[in-house]
Amino acid sequence: MNEIKIGLLGLGTVGSGVVKVLQTHGAEMQERAGCRLTLHAIADADMTRPRDGLDLTRLPLVPDASRVLDDPVVQIVIELVGGLEPARAFILKALDAGKHVVTANKALLAHHGSEIFEAARRNRVMLGFEAAVAGGVPLIRAVKDGLTANRVLSAFGIVNGTCNYILSKMADEGLDFSVVLKEAQAHGYAESDPTLDIEGMDSAHKLQILATIAFRTAVDLNDIHTEGITAITQQDVENAAELGYRIKLLAIAKAADGALDARVHPTMIPAGSPMAAVSGVFNAVFITGDNAGNLMFYGRGAGQLPTASAVWSDTLEIARRVAHGIPAMEGDLPSISERPLPLRRMEDIRSSYYLRVMAMDRPGVLAQVAGILGQHDISLVSVLQKERARGEAVPVVMMTHEARERDMRAALAAIDKLPVVAARTTMIRVEPA
Repeated sequence: MNEIKIGLLGLGTVGSGVVKVLQTHGAEMQERAGCRLTLHAIADADMTRPRDGLDLTRLPLVPDASRVLDDPVVQIVIELVGGLEPARAFILKALDAGKHVVTANKALLAHHGSEIFEAARRNRVMLGFEAAVAGGVPLIRAVKDGLTANRVLSAFGIVNGTCNYILSKMADEGLDFSVVLKEAQAHGYAESDPTLDIEGMDSAHKLQILATIAFRTAVDLNDIHTEGITAITQQDVENAAELGYRIKLLAIAKAADGALDARVHPTMIPAGSPMAAVSGVFNAVFITGDNAGNLMFYGRGAGQLPTASAVWSDTLEIARRVAHGIPAMEGDLPSISERPLPLRRMEDIRSSYYLRVMAMDRPGVLAQVAGILGQHDISLVSVLQKERARGEAVPVVMMTHEARERDMRAALAAIDKLPVVAARTTMIRVEPA
């Protein structure tokens, strides 16, 4: 039986999971791969910090990445360092040395994917990144290989467990955002600095990768409209429930009318939809292909063992091919269509909208607001006015028919200038989901 030697960069949470999975499932994985899997070296700057469930004295630990990258016997490098640098330099060095690479680094691929994919092509090596999107959910291979007979029409979903945990708690337990965020940090569901998650950037990183693969179109991260959940209040969550909706942070990519929408923002979806039932730290992604129809992928989007499972999915496939002399092929890596879709500007998308206008309780206020919306070709589906003490600002909740984003922004700018409007209007987009 051939032996495949693997080098691991980073023994953090996921790196430790990779070691644990090999220890518990190594024999079965070797049967499936038809080769012996050897973790030849593990590089981490901290060689003494205890890792729960691991005996460090029995691991092939080395103090720096060069001991892995420069070792000619290492055939596959698993990069779990995270961040942009030095992870980018490590991966490029491994590829240039003819080593195959597996990574879970979504931020790196979103920022530098084209450079890394080109290096893999140039050096005729394989690159796996299943763990970069939706953790343990086998999404990337399903889209890249399982839907080749389809033109993907849409790909959207919940791809950040931290935000979904927060919004689920706000809806189910009536808690404020700040309270739930602290609870998520206490449970380890949110980082001490949760900015990337709650401001939507983590979701944008994942959407960039998913959209590029699904639509075979080069999507620039900077062109993805990105909003987080920090402006969502308990009042909005309660209003959504009263109207028959739930609020989720969605990553959305849609092909329509010859262009591609790519956006991340809080979204109201019908409470009876399957996506609305996804709670806690779970992820769910809906893919629609013109031949396959609607598909749903659901599971844990993060965590030590789910992510390690995805890392081994790629590693095992590469090891199998190396052991049996199957070379890297052009089709292994994401490709751009000869007819890529242009990215639609956010101002040109069409959506329905939820509005919460904080207006003084005076006669004619609703007529003024509705009049401005009408001037911008925006019509109302329903209006919900909450009771407040006389003289206080009253939340007026409106649901609109589908309208153009540019028109909605212009209307809100005019509404917020009205003397009777006490605060900036809250706007949340609505999707049928």
